[in-house]
Amino acid sequence: MKHCDVVIIGGGPGGLAAAKGAREAGARSVLVLEREDHSGGILNQCIHDGFGLVRYKTMLTGPEYALRARQEALDAGAEILTGAMVTGLTPQRVVTAVTRQGLLQIQAGAVVLATGCRERTRGAIAIPGSRPAGVYTAGTAQNLMNTKNLMVGRKVVILGSGDIGLIMARRLTLEGAQVLCAAEMNPVPSGLERNVSQCLYDFGIPLHLRCTVTNLFGKKRLEGVELSQLDEAGQPIPGSQRVVACDTLLLSVGLIPENEVAAQAGVTLDPKTNGAVTDQHLQTSVPGIFACGNSRKVLDLADFVTVQGLAAGRNAAAFLLGRPLEPMPPETSNAMAKGLPQPGVTTCILCPKGCRIQVAADGRVTGNGCPKGAAYARQESVAPKRVLTTTLKGRDGRLVPVKTTAGVSKERLLACMKILHHLQVPGGTLVPGDVAAVDPFGLGVNLVVSGEV
Repeated sequence: MKHCDVVIIGGGPGGLAAAKGAREAGARSVLVLEREDHSGGILNQCIHDGFGLVRYKTMLTGPEYALRARQEALDAGAEILTGAMVTGLTPQRVVTAVTRQGLLQIQAGAVVLATGCRERTRGAIAIPGSRPAGVYTAGTAQNLMNTKNLMVGRKVVILGSGDIGLIMARRLTLEGAQVLCAAEMNPVPSGLERNVSQCLYDFGIPLHLRCTVTNLFGKKRLEGVELSQLDEAGQPIPGSQRVVACDTLLLSVGLIPENEVAAQAGVTLDPKTNGAVTDQHLQTSVPGIFACGNSRKVLDLADFVTVQGLAAGRNAAAFLLGRPLEPMPPETSNAMAKGLPQPGVTTCILCPKGCRIQVAADGRVTGNGCPKGAAYARQESVAPKRVLTTTLKGRDGRLVPVKTTAGVSKERLLACMKILHHLQVPGGTLVPGDVAAVDPFGLGVNLVVSGEV
């Protein structure tokens, strides 16, 4: 049996940060176990920007954030083992994992659970009807498109208004699919105002509130869904049903902490959220086992997960070394407004404060917290621009995330995507920031690599 000071289960932003924190706090051997082929967790498939505003004070794509977090863990001296599926954890902190080299058992001095969360599925919300192909969770569709280059459908309905679903509405539209509508059972959308605006309104995608899917049609492949309006009690209103012909349904109906491994060790779980219950030091009910990020509570931003991961890693090392544990950092939430965008109000996206800014007819700006916010709001009121993020194939067939070096007019996004469909990333070794295409749209904007190649 291998021995290790601190074992971290999960190599997403929380796990990578915990590895860094544990090493910096004095743990000699720190091992991160990640079931996927690359560490970084969900970040690797989130090719859109908006990450890193808190931790790195700049706007990054998910893969860019993952690369920074991974390098920080490695620089601190942690070991990362990918392709390692943890199948067991005991209260005595014995970790069992299936790896490419075979079964691995590790006696850990301390363990950090950074297992993240999973999406609610069709079974969790009990949609009646047939069981055809074409029904995906939004995150599964995101993974298929952004990491495997597989198009999930052409005529799409989205159920739920979580941020992943909204972002996938934009992604599918840019790739040529027709997103027919998004349906939300509540009176207001659950995603950020900026995503409702930039992912639905930018492309004229209807949003139906107090509405849900009440039936599915199709045998082998989905052929349509039945939408029904809901009353104030959340029950379908008789006679409000309508059928929308489609071949794909995406579910964006919530996230649940992933804690099967924690349960094996006897860790107390919150019966309402399934999150690991921790004390003020991020220690679970089992001494020496800590939890952070989405495994204990679903957080708004990867940046917040990183903050908790660092603290959990430091306390895991402190437990191992017999030092006092430190209180966890205050829990924070994204201050950006959620729900329906307000007419005449621009939600600033340049930092998590999410200032709600108004620009008067004479150009006066109110509500901004800084000059950059004022400039952003003025641009939005006159000629909105968007950073375009997508993937291109390399000559060797690998999929490479890319982004524009500056915003392009939102009216030109679809035209720009048509140009990119005919491009390939040049051969050779490329790193994030390298130019993938010089001014491909004739707008003075380059395309650069934004993830691992």
